[in-house]
Amino acid sequence: MRLVLALLIAPLALAQDDLSRQLLGIKRVFVDRLTGGETAAQMRDLLIASLQSAKLFILTENQERADVILRGAAEDLIFTDAFASSEGVSVHAGASTGSRSTRTTSSTTGRGATLSVGEHESMSVKERKHEALATVRLVNKEGDVIWSTTQESNGAKFRGASADVAEKITKQLVADYQRLK
Repeated sequence: MRLVLALLIAPLALAQDDLSRQLLGIKRVFVDRLTGGETAAQMRDLLIASLQSAKLFILTENQERADVILRGAAEDLIFTDAFASSEGVSVHAGASTGSRSTRTTSSTTGRGATLSVGEHESMSVKERKHEALATVRLVNKEGDVIWSTTQESNGAKFRGASADVAEKITKQLVADYQRLK
C-alpha cells in the first residue's frame, strides 16, 4: 500500500518541484492588470515599483517578451469601524396615602415615600481603518502556476496598507527565490 501511494505521489511532487525550480530561470516578468476594483490599478503600480527595486527580474510592459506573467487580485479598503454599547440601572419606587374627612369629624392622614436610584453609561467608538489585500501568482507560458502568495496589511509605520502589501509580496518572492537558489 505504501509503495503504491509513493508511486502516485512521487510524480506530483516532481512536477511541483519542476514548476518551483522554473522560478530560478525567469528573466522577464509582465505584471498583468489586477482584478478587484479601482484600487487594484494603484496596487499594480506599487507592485511594479517594489519588484523593480528587488532587481530579481527585468519587468516589461510587453507581455509577448515576458517569461512569466504576474496575475492576481487586490483590494484596498478604507472604512469606519463603529462600536456602541449602553448599560444602565434604574429603580423607582413610590408610595402615598391620602386624606379623609367627614362632616362631623375631620381627620387628615398623609404618608409618602419615594426611592430613586439611577445609573447609565454609554460608549460610542468610531475608528477609521485602512486594509489592503492582494493574492498574486506567477504563471508560465503554458499556463502553469509556478509561484503564488497572499498578503494583507493594515498599514505600516511609514507607508500605507497597499505599499506594505506590495513590499510583503516582493519580500516573499525574494525569500522563495533565495531558498531555491
